[in-house]
Amino acid sequence: MQPLKQDRRAAIPDQPGLLAPDTTGMNFYRADPALTDLLRLHLPDATFRHIEPHLDRLGAMAGGHLDECARLADRHTPVLHQRDKFGRDTQWIEYHPAYRELEKAAFGEFGIHAMSIRKGILGWPDKYPVVAKHAFTFLFNQTEFGMGCPINVTDGCAKLLNNFGSEALKAKYLDGLTQTDMSKLTQGGQFMTEKEGGSDVGTLTTRAVREGDHWRLYGEKWFCSNADAEVVMLLARPEGAGPGTRGVGLFLMPRRLDDGTQNHYRIVRLKDKLGTRSMASGEIKFEGAIAYAVGKLDRGFVQMAEMVNSSRLSNGVKSTALMRRAHHDAMTVARNRVVFGKSIIDLPLARRQLMKIMLPTEQGLSLSFLTADALDRAEAGSQDAAALLRILTPTLKFRATRDARKVCGDALEMRGGIGYIEEFATARLLRDAHLGSIWEGTGNIVAIDTLTRAVGRHGADSALAADLHARLNESANVPAVWRDRLRGLADRAVGFAREVASKMDNEGDARRATSLLYHAASAVAFTWEGSRIHEMRGDARRLLLARMVVDHRLSPGDPFRLTESAAQRAITAHLLGDRAVGIAEVGELLTAA
Repeated sequence: MQPLKQDRRAAIPDQPGLLAPDTTGMNFYRADPALTDLLRLHLPDATFRHIEPHLDRLGAMAGGHLDECARLADRHTPVLHQRDKFGRDTQWIEYHPAYRELEKAAFGEFGIHAMSIRKGILGWPDKYPVVAKHAFTFLFNQTEFGMGCPINVTDGCAKLLNNFGSEALKAKYLDGLTQTDMSKLTQGGQFMTEKEGGSDVGTLTTRAVREGDHWRLYGEKWFCSNADAEVVMLLARPEGAGPGTRGVGLFLMPRRLDDGTQNHYRIVRLKDKLGTRSMASGEIKFEGAIAYAVGKLDRGFVQMAEMVNSSRLSNGVKSTALMRRAHHDAMTVARNRVVFGKSIIDLPLARRQLMKIMLPTEQGLSLSFLTADALDRAEAGSQDAAALLRILTPTLKFRATRDARKVCGDALEMRGGIGYIEEFATARLLRDAHLGSIWEGTGNIVAIDTLTRAVGRHGADSALAADLHARLNESANVPAVWRDRLRGLADRAVGFAREVASKMDNEGDARRATSLLYHAASAVAFTWEGSRIHEMRGDARRLLLARMVVDHRLSPGDPFRLTESAAQRAITAHLLGDRAVGIAEVGELLTAA
């Protein structure tokens, strides 16, 4: 397929009073020095140096050709066909060529779906750390959020198969799930949601009936993204199994049988969604579909839950990507639009609005890579990291996905009424952002998981407290009075989470407790990062984000108190500017009134 032709638009003269530019043509990697800093902190130097040219290339594509493809794919949504031209009942989904271009970039050119499983991607001799993989996830999803789902579920299918599948199943299906050759790739899907169940997975009604060396599936799945995936992982209840999640098994279902015919299930219809419109989500009806058991039949829910935790991390990264794209757009408007004789970025209320966009974006970025690093260490065998991961993952998923909705809305408002027009990216960002807080569990479900299971059942709060204290201890160049203040706030956040977890007969405080964990962890992360970045290149400004979290997220507010101060104005000026700031100047602002 030939690359899509770029639109030939007439050049617009650079005259005052015209619309502010957007991020078209921006290199999203070069525009994000914070991403570079965090990758240097969390990755071995050799890994970072190898992937940086590829990140630079993806950053340019994401702000250019792929962004135009994403706009077209969002407008020209998938179409389900029930028959072929000869009248045969052969279902297929038609995609716009722009969507196929996005697939080629994600799966073929960069292999994002296979980076943590297959060796040799982009010339690297080994598998990539999760941190490296999610750097590509972060950049790609700034241009197209919808395809983040097929990438993620293909990755998840491969992990489930690799971790729990028989050798025969792995020999038959694993290579296709991790291919970067588009002619050999078999994308994955995960069909979970049912009308009866939703988040209550234990009530699912899809049945599995044994037939020789395989199973037959009967029932329906209600919301199945990447609906025409070639390999699907799903949960079903084996005939005769007990109730609840313990009676649920994990199964692999191929789209096509060995003779090339379609398996015995139908895509009933495609969903008409608010966002992620480029990607096909549908309702599936099983009519004796052939499937194969993966792992132990009574461990299906536990095995799938392992994938869900990994998917929640990916969800947090992708929601942060939406925030970063929104942040780029808001800053582009603020720096280039002149109103009332001044650039927007110089107006006090606009500067405050920009900080409301920047702060949650940077929180999401820091906590995303802190969580990805914990996953890398957990997979290397660290039990402490595994416990830390258990609490960071739902905490990140809960807060970052909710923040994305507000950030994308505020960025749209920075452009004014024209931001509501679909020709600009901001409207699509806002539509897509609403999926994050629903996907892999609603906010209520994830907050309860954080408090009831991560804290109440697994005691993962102790691992979080230890990690935060250790990072503060490592930040010796930061004023001791500031580190002591953060220790106290972190301890209070953990203590409150423990109190809520011990009284979960009243769930009303679960969301607030989860948010407080997120804010305390991000304040400490900013402090640790600022300390290390200052050692690397003499810039301690990331510490100022910690001060903003403490002032605006962790301190009681008085609605009748003026919040503007000389210190706040100086902090905003540094964070919206480009000049590196040393630790001494930052240290004074951390403790200033």
